[in-house]
Amino acid sequence: MFDRARVEAAVVEIINAIGEDPNRAELKATPQKVAEAYSEFFKGIGQDPLTVLQETMPAEHNEVVILKDIDFVSICEHHLLPFTGVAHIAYLPGERVVGLGRLPKVVEIIGARPQLQENLTAQIADAIETGLDAKGVVVVIEARHHCVVSRGARQPEANTVTMAARGVYSTPVARAEVMGLISK
Repeated sequence: MFDRARVEAAVVEIINAIGEDPNRAELKATPQKVAEAYSEFFKGIGQDPLTVLQETMPAEHNEVVILKDIDFVSICEHHLLPFTGVAHIAYLPGERVVGLGRLPKVVEIIGARPQLQENLTAQIADAIETGLDAKGVVVVIEARHHCVVSRGARQPEANTVTMAARGVYSTPVARAEVMGLISK
């Protein structure tokens, strides 16, 4: 459970630890603002993404379903800095399909936790495969990591691309057509 008071106290401690005055007028509201932001950034903790995939419809065809350019924000678990980007999801239905608006909710729930991009990609693929009993799933994520943009390597234009494939799309030959459609 999110503990706003502890987050606020921790932010006051960080402000003190960097040599600033948490009572300075410009910093006075910072603990509350950070706690508010963190409550949003981490609202996926404790949520099960499979719950949003429960309302399904019978699949009337067995062709791939692709939803591209799903915007997301997540927080890198190494630096607690954001990474932002887009997710592309393709799945080959089994017996059920889901409303397209449910796929971004899966991304939102799983992304709203301290994450590594590689794990985020795999967890989305796993949720869709399990939640829809899909015959195949491909998830591609393209993201800009603010820890790379603003510190260390300082590469503001660098993007990281990760991919996870499940089921019939596990082999490169089988997923080639789907990857071609995603990259258009």
